[in-house]
Amino acid sequence: MLVLGIESSCDETGIALYDSELGILANALHSQIAMHRDYGGVVPELASRDHIQHALPLLKKVLQQAGVSRTAIDAIAFTRGPGLAGALLVGASIAHGLGLALRKPVIGIHHLEGHLLSPLLVPRPPSFPFVALLVSGGHTQLMHVADVGIYQTLGETLDDAVGEAFDKTAKLLGLHYPGGPEVSRLAEFGISGAVKLPRPMLHSGDLNFSFSGLKTAVFMYLSRSGPHTCEQEKANLARGFVDAAVEVLTAKAVSALKRTGVNRLVVAGGVSANHQLRKALCSAAECSFDVYYPEITLCTDNGAMIALAGAMRLQRNLEVANTSYAFTVKPRWDLSTVNNLSGTLE
Repeated sequence: MLVLGIESSCDETGIALYDSELGILANALHSQIAMHRDYGGVVPELASRDHIQHALPLLKKVLQQAGVSRTAIDAIAFTRGPGLAGALLVGASIAHGLGLALRKPVIGIHHLEGHLLSPLLVPRPPSFPFVALLVSGGHTQLMHVADVGIYQTLGETLDDAVGEAFDKTAKLLGLHYPGGPEVSRLAEFGISGAVKLPRPMLHSGDLNFSFSGLKTAVFMYLSRSGPHTCEQEKANLARGFVDAAVEVLTAKAVSALKRTGVNRLVVAGGVSANHQLRKALCSAAECSFDVYYPEITLCTDNGAMIALAGAMRLQRNLEVANTSYAFTVKPRWDLSTVNNLSGTLE
């Protein structure tokens, strides 16, 4: 089965072709980081226009890379939500227009489902069930994944997502957008323990997260130190922030594994590329569990994960593909509502 995947939920346009037997045949991505950097964050209208400009050239590129024609495509999967409404509509429009022209089925995929299944694209993928730690700019969740479409929320952030906290901390430190990689790099020059920041909800007794207070602690520290904070002090502060965030994420993930009795952890989403988090989780996993990540190039939003999710749903007969080519998008969409029993996504 050859599935075309289209991802356009936010600031990256991703198009990919996935073959259920051969794997990824072609994968192309256009990032809008340079465009949004001047604004310190994503501008929704600009994001939507940029998707329109780059989606079709990327489609042509992946078809050429794979050496296949459009008529060889068996199905088209697109990100239906969550995300920016205008950006989602671009991908949905292209998917359904192409589906109508080729008379191919079209299916809408939950963005986070794509992320949590993305580690299945590695050469030695995890088997079900597993616990998934989804960490990105918009989401921080722990999910129990029994199989494709069987998801239970174990815990989630009550305020800022961890990626959002990274971006806000970067802005406070005068670093460029996107903030996650910038804070992580600066932290490498910091001294561990020089700045001790709170570990929000570390001992809450549940699996929920909170990162707003951690970001506020960074703000308060900088307010006390004044406008002439030296570079080493900033590096120490970045290290304190990273250490706190990573400790909370690691502790909650380990706790989720113990509560569910599962010994496989999947880490996905943009923050899964963070090397300090990977180091901490791999250290924790040495004796008690296995940890899986997507390839670094597949940590951020991409079409390959959407194509994979579409193929897996079709193979399991979990999805009634759209052949009427009418569509809607879901900018707000709870992953736990994805239902595999009725053959539809609620």
